[in-house]
Amino acid sequence: MRITAAVLRAPNAPHSIEELELADPGPGQVRVRIAGAGLCHSDLLARVPGYTPHPIVTGHESSGIIDALGPGVANLAVGDPVVLSYDACRTCQNCLSAQPAYCAEFTRRNLTGAGADEDGVLSDAAGAPVASRWFGQSSLASHAVTAAANLVKVDRNLPLELLGPLGCGAQTGAGAVWNSLAVQPGSSIAVFGSGSVGLSAVMAARVAGAGVIVAVDVNPARRALALELGATHALDGAEPDLSRALADVSSGGMQYTLDTTGLPAVIITAVYALRTTGVCGLLGVQHGDLALPPDALAPGRTVMGIIEGGAVPQTFVPRLLTLWRQGRFPFDRLITTFPLARISDAERAALDGTVVKPVLLP
Repeated sequence: MRITAAVLRAPNAPHSIEELELADPGPGQVRVRIAGAGLCHSDLLARVPGYTPHPIVTGHESSGIIDALGPGVANLAVGDPVVLSYDACRTCQNCLSAQPAYCAEFTRRNLTGAGADEDGVLSDAAGAPVASRWFGQSSLASHAVTAAANLVKVDRNLPLELLGPLGCGAQTGAGAVWNSLAVQPGSSIAVFGSGSVGLSAVMAARVAGAGVIVAVDVNPARRALALELGATHALDGAEPDLSRALADVSSGGMQYTLDTTGLPAVIITAVYALRTTGVCGLLGVQHGDLALPPDALAPGRTVMGIIEGGAVPQTFVPRLLTLWRQGRFPFDRLITTFPLARISDAERAALDGTVVKPVLLP
């Protein structure tokens, strides 16, 4: 099938909108006509030289309509509206323990572009292969083939084109608060970075009943939005005495901190912002080595790596949608839509901070 996709042919090249050939879905797979696909900072990992093969189609948080089923697919039908989420093997110990975000094959299936197999799902006009298994979907395109097990069926009366970020960014931030950190009512949390993941964490902390919710960001517009979405305090990440400011608003230290920046200096600040026995969660890929000073963990502090918020999408995405209907998780306020052809504009807007969550519409 001929499709349209945003192809990244080299780490430093702009995306090119091309016609590609998409293979039919195989056993246990479906083909989805994409309604909207979020552009996430994880997609920019494909710009790191040597990180993935090129050319590649990225895109890993999307939504759409099933338009073809492969052999053996049950409980889904052509015409079903779905959210696409991350890939997992479903057979390793963690997957069988309802922790697919920590699948033993997570990196290969989601962050290499090769996925679970090396078969050619996409090819270009010359017949050359295009990497097409980014997070098991490569959905910055008009259509994508993915495993049926990666889908979450949703109601038809929803703004389908906006739901893609629920499959990754929103569930990562919210899941980190509810699942991984298990933030308690009346407790304190500081979230470092107010992108879509960080702001999802802020909204989730409000739902959890946290008493002190601090958003830390260098962007004043992001800080203002965080306050609207549930933060009780918003601090400038460039504040010279940030550590003192965090201690002041938390009566001596946070019970939880959450880093979404991946910057080692910020992570160290987040760890030292904790009270005794506090927990710091780390989201995303760290930018360089992280070296904690010898006394950082001595008072009983914990540092925890978190993937996809520890969420099982098939149960977690419906939970987010229920809260959205109630007005308690307004993730749509983070979204700005762009036509797929304007992907370069969307990428620039995400990088310069003028847009929180770009969603590309094929």
